Amino acid sequence: MRSSVTAVIPARWSLSSGSPKRDPVAGGDGLTCARLGASATLPVTDIPNTFAPVGASRCRALASGLSGRAAALAESTVLGANWAMKITRRRFFGLLSGVAALVGLPAWTYSTKNYSGPLSDHFDGTQFFDPDGVPPKSLRQVLRWQFGPGRQRQAWPEWAASAYADTPPARVNGANVRLSFVGHASWLVQTSGLNILIDPMWSMRASPFAFAGPKRHNDPGISFDALPAIDIALVSHGHYDHLDLATLSDLSAKFSPRVITPLGNDLTMRSADDAIRAEAFDWHQRIELGSGVAVTLVPTRHWTARGLFDRNRALWASFVLETPAGKIYIVCDSGYGDGKHFRHVAQAHGPLRLAILPIGAYEPRWFMRDQHMNPSDAVKALADCGAEQALAHHHGTFQLTDEAIDAPLNALYAALDEAKIPREKFLALKPGQTFEI
Repeated sequence: MRSSVTAVIPARWSLSSGSPKRDPVAGGDGLTCARLGASATLPVTDIPNTFAPVGASRCRALASGLSGRAAALAESTVLGANWAMKITRRRFFGLLSGVAALVGLPAWTYSTKNYSGPLSDHFDGTQFFDPDGVPPKSLRQVLRWQFGPGRQRQAWPEWAASAYADTPPARVNGANVRLSFVGHASWLVQTSGLNILIDPMWSMRASPFAFAGPKRHNDPGISFDALPAIDIALVSHGHYDHLDLATLSDLSAKFSPRVITPLGNDLTMRSADDAIRAEAFDWHQRIELGSGVAVTLVPTRHWTARGLFDRNRALWASFVLETPAGKIYIVCDSGYGDGKHFRHVAQAHGPLRLAILPIGAYEPRWFMRDQHMNPSDAVKALADCGAEQALAHHHGTFQLTDEAIDAPLNALYAALDEAKIPREKFLALKPGQTFEI
């Protein structure tokens, strides 16, 4: 195994015909948007989602926001509760949109067709569920976390640039696997002449709103314009930090890849852009990708939603990617529970050459433990699944929860040391770093 990096320190966002990117040469602190019909400059701290679908204004003020009635309803729901702190309209929208990637609350006007199919041990005819999991938290619990007294949300730096950026090759042929960390839960996997993206996310915000919600604290490790021709995208579930419609739309316009996703998420994608070549599959289904590469969707302890009224109307999954170098277990979002899902993957799909495991977005534990592992859980998951090597992700890009930006890494090292596992067996890359097997 070896890790290779290319260093670059970007400076500011600029627009191109394809995607948002940092311009290391141009000066200034604003983003110039020419598509408004007249030149306008927006401060960096208020950058909207500039990665809009092809043909849409990349400087739109709001792509899909709250209607006046829905906003009033949402605000009265919060303000009517007996919380200790005063919630202004501005703070309300900022915090509510910040929950989007995790609990699917803010998109009150969101609507799409719902999945319809046969009953199963994890689908009751209306909603999906994890027979070994627990239901998502209630609205009251969400409001208690967001607005209740005693919350200890740690401040992140405004910008935490990675010192690395990757310019991947056009293809990687043969039995080698090259993995490039884009950031958060996004990866480029290259093997056997195929280019595969995991949960592709190049937008500035993980939110249904263009003006609010969790925003990036560092650039994608690969600029969109530097991507090689993409053949496949694997999308794990519908939360906004994993299923980014703007990115999928631009990928479809430029490369037209197959998009493999759990049941129901294909409806979300095609309702936004019918050019997205979404293919939906159930847990335990195996899909041939070509050149001796295949992927199987496996159960994971999580849930999904895009809006307030569509909780678990689509399925969620982890992936086991079969490559010539061995099997890669890709867990984009998961709680730990009793570890059953990880042990089952070891039994059904082992031996595993590599596991990609989430380590961030876990505080407060009373709220997050059932949907997101903390680093100690991730170390136990590595032992349960039996992978030879692990890579960490789902940390350091979007502040979705309350822990500090460096807390996941510090806690990971502590958990590895306590378990007497060498730190090099569970690596945490920076965006733009690569790993090869």
